[in-house]
Amino acid sequence: MKKSSLKLLVLMLAFIYLPFNAFSWGMLGHRITGEIADQYLSKKARKAIKEILGNESIAMTSNWADFIKSDKSYDYLSPWHYVNLPENLARTDLNNFLSHEKGDNIYNKLIEVLEVLKTEKVDMEKRKLALRMVVHLMGDLHQPMHTARKEDLGGNRVNLFWFGEKTNLHRVWDEHLIEYQQLSYSEYTKAINFPTLSQFVSWQNASIEDMVYESYEVVNQIYGGVNAEDKLTYKYNFDWVQTLNQQLLKGGVRLAKVLNDTFK
Repeated sequence: MKKSSLKLLVLMLAFIYLPFNAFSWGMLGHRITGEIADQYLSKKARKAIKEILGNESIAMTSNWADFIKSDKSYDYLSPWHYVNLPENLARTDLNNFLSHEKGDNIYNKLIEVLEVLKTEKVDMEKRKLALRMVVHLMGDLHQPMHTARKEDLGGNRVNLFWFGEKTNLHRVWDEHLIEYQQLSYSEYTKAINFPTLSQFVSWQNASIEDMVYESYEVVNQIYGGVNAEDKLTYKYNFDWVQTLNQQLLKGGVRLAKVLNDTFK
């Protein structure tokens, strides 16, 4: 086998066997959020996005930030996907924590890339990166385990079983719950995209701090609902699928609002 062919094979195998919990919301979850957002874009936002992404849809660009993890030159993006938060913070304490946490985390970087995206003088490649990261990070922000705890790596060290398969709490929320519904991202979008008017208005008026706190409240409930080595099956899905669906729907509705505001 030629050296170039061998190198390509190694890269392909590395990608195939990459742990699923290296991704966030999973491919399906991010595409659902992106597809929902696409339903609520303004004409100006749709035109601007087309100029930046070409024929690539929001749903399809939503996973770029995970796929690019295969390129080590983008390793600097890794801490952008989450923020580690101590347990049992009141809202004022959480806001104070966020305001003093100056490192690379989902809260700080989302604010930063939104500013880049609003700056028309920035070159197109930087705007494309910013847009891809906004789409992805808005999805991640609504995956509750991305506002989880540092000591267990956002639930990655909380070992569980999902229908007999060894897994962890983070992966349950990234992948297992969504995939268990047995729907494509377009089918899933059609199944849940029914926000009430009051929900729609309330969700779109939320600040980024509000979004962090909402996910944080959910993650505290998630932690309280499991113990290490629990065997999760039908009951866990029954208890949590509505929360899962609401987080996906919120993420899409709010992503549309962020993009519409950016491209007024």
